Amino acid sequence: MSRSMQALAYARPSSLASDPQGHLLGLETAGGLTPAGPEEHPRFFAGFLRSPQAAARGLLAVADVAAARYHQRTLRASLDPVVTANGDRLRFESFSGCCGVYARLDVLPEGLDGADTGHGTTNVDVNNPLREALSRLAGDDPMHLRVGPDELAVTTLEGPVVEKKVPLPDRWLRGFAESQVVSAGFDLRAELPAAEAVRFLRTLPRAAAGGSSATGRAPLWVVPAGASLRPTTRPVPGAVCLPGPERLAALQRVLRHATGLRVYGPVAHGGAATASAWEVAGPGMRLTLTLSPEPHRGFSGEGGVLEALATDDAAADAELVSALLAWEPRIDTADLAEQSGLTVQRVRAALVRLGTAGRVGYDAAEAAYFHRELPYDAARAERHNPRLGAARALLADGAVALRADATATVASGERRYQVRESAGGVLSCTCQWWADHRGRRGPCKHALAVRMARRARTAPPADRTTDTRTTGGTR
Repeated sequence: MSRSMQALAYARPSSLASDPQGHLLGLETAGGLTPAGPEEHPRFFAGFLRSPQAAARGLLAVADVAAARYHQRTLRASLDPVVTANGDRLRFESFSGCCGVYARLDVLPEGLDGADTGHGTTNVDVNNPLREALSRLAGDDPMHLRVGPDELAVTTLEGPVVEKKVPLPDRWLRGFAESQVVSAGFDLRAELPAAEAVRFLRTLPRAAAGGSSATGRAPLWVVPAGASLRPTTRPVPGAVCLPGPERLAALQRVLRHATGLRVYGPVAHGGAATASAWEVAGPGMRLTLTLSPEPHRGFSGEGGVLEALATDDAAADAELVSALLAWEPRIDTADLAEQSGLTVQRVRAALVRLGTAGRVGYDAAEAAYFHRELPYDAARAERHNPRLGAARALLADGAVALRADATATVASGERRYQVRESAGGVLSCTCQWWADHRGRRGPCKHALAVRMARRARTAPPADRTTDTRTTGGTR
């Protein structure tokens, strides 16, 4: 598995200090991007948290996920959470080491009291002493939050004194991107008041003995029943999949502050497990966990971004759209379409493409993308996507033969596969991948190659860069 080492340099460790007047939570930042360009230690916020205990426990929950592996827990790989300042709120994000759980804490405008919130994205140091201090936090004394160095640190520190090096696998990067694309297909499926939310979440199983999620179990489903949720063994109409319920353990951190629970998911397809998102609302904050369809199945293989990555138009459109982004907390696609001169459909495809580079995330609560720039080379998620690379290799090798009857033949190794387009534009294939997944995990490499070949054949002559053998001949 391809991986690199991510170096995170901080001016000093993050800490929680206390005095008779209250608490000071200082979150130190590593290098990141701001409207002014790259900064070594950007400063995003200095002010008070209106609900300090709730926010502190939400931050701990995000750190829990960053340090967790919910499947085959043989390692405790951890990447410090990412913080994005969107001008009116702070978002803290993390992704589990097993690539199956995405967490985000949104501290909303009503949860902050202080100077204007900045704009930008970086990592924040969440070390073990800080976690222990936050866990012991009691009462509701005032808490001052500083995200980034204080003025004294800016003027006196000569260089970083804390450095962390953590592995950053390509699979982790792809999963972070895929989780955003998957979430964009969710709708609100259930909403529970505080008492029912707490009751339901406290009845869920914890991790299995030995610290690993059970595999091989049939997926669990829940269906709205009045003001609560009722478990069911099959996806009846309106049901939401709860894959690996023990993976929601991090939500226990904030239950005492919960004001409600919202559940998001796609329309169920047969009996196949699906991803879902679970959002606990609290005072001035939202904590969301997004679960992959199965505990042993990370987001990195879902294939939701492949169609967007395979289009040349989306690549050019993404460059145009990215120039118009300004760390908005909610990206308005209609406004972007008007500014860019693109259709809304092309803007949405461009946003999917930008998601694969870590440049936008998706907020199911607001049904909208938000701008952020992940502080690592997330473009590797595209360069090292195995299905996309295999499809481009097939195309370059002249392996695709298009036919007039909406079918195509793709030669791969010693075999030839038939690809057919349905009335809805979905490409099916005779390969084993399609037989196993039926499009639920994105297109196979043969269907992707056919899609690319068709686009190359219909592109204006000046835009064609592919040998004609890849778009119409036989092989």
